[in-house]
Amino acid sequence: MAPYRQGKPAAADAFKLSSNENPYGPLPAVLDAIANSPINRYPDGMATALRQRLAQRHGVTPEQIQVGAGSVSVLSQLIGAASAAGDEVVYAWRSFEAYPGLVAVAGATSVQVANTADHRHDLTAMAAAVTDRTRVVIVCTPNNPTSTIVTRAEFEAFMAAVPSDILVVLDEAYAEFVTDPDAVIGTQLIGRYPNLVVLRTFSKAYGLAGLRIGYAIGPEYIMDAARATAIPLSVIDQAQRAAIASLDHESELLERVATLSALRDEVWSKLVAQGWDVPRPHGNFVWLPTGEHTGWAAEVLTANGIVSRALGEGLRVSIGEDASVDKLLKAAQEVIERLRTAPSATTLD
Repeated sequence: MAPYRQGKPAAADAFKLSSNENPYGPLPAVLDAIANSPINRYPDGMATALRQRLAQRHGVTPEQIQVGAGSVSVLSQLIGAASAAGDEVVYAWRSFEAYPGLVAVAGATSVQVANTADHRHDLTAMAAAVTDRTRVVIVCTPNNPTSTIVTRAEFEAFMAAVPSDILVVLDEAYAEFVTDPDAVIGTQLIGRYPNLVVLRTFSKAYGLAGLRIGYAIGPEYIMDAARATAIPLSVIDQAQRAAIASLDHESELLERVATLSALRDEVWSKLVAQGWDVPRPHGNFVWLPTGEHTGWAAEVLTANGIVSRALGEGLRVSIGEDASVDKLLKAAQEVIERLRTAPSATTLD
């Protein structure tokens, strides 16, 4: 197994755009909420207050909510509950780097379905990949790292094609950044499918990545299965308090999200103008398909003060501070100009 490795840190004069973090610092209300946390006491292992708040928000019962140390933690619980040796988990590739490891730890087998030429999920092929050994299918939208979405029409057709006894996990870690009206919104489908679970997180839009807190919404029996495989008391009190405070001040946080989304669209437009064939982004990051030149391209960005995430056939670059944009575009221009004339990676020294 290859271990999961987070994005590289940045030098003092560079921008770390490798981890899809929110560049804005915590709200004062969030800092106030966590200041008096009794850290000599265990947290509420059921995250009762937060689950009640989320249940009210999404029109479900608290029993239909599971809170974990980041949405990836809840996904691990779900995969562990639903699959074992001899079982299969289907997901698109390339997608979130943690998926292969989570499946392997559960003892199951990954079935990776190639993305389309425009870097989107091939839901038709994913449905066709389902066999009598399939236990879980993961759909990531916006997809990490390509930043592409699944539409509601596509997802509904997919759900109609997948047997109702197979768990479908809709990973929406970046949902708040989506502005396309045709995109699927998982929270609008809760209760419609007995096998659907929606993942959300406070790490990205709400800026709580360092506190590690996310959640799932789904049928109570599936949430109970996740709770059965969870590590007890893994969601700390400060994270729970910060999440509630963030919901209390959501409008202010979503103004930041709107600013980042507008900056993302601006960056994308300028990359296209440079000549990049970049998929339209819908998360808080863009995908640069650099193919065999990925390692070299990452070095060019680093030399220009931009730390990106090199992922096999491309670079994922987060949308960060305003001051990072000029550096990113300057580096991208250098890369695309040299790619136009380089026949192979060996010529890029």
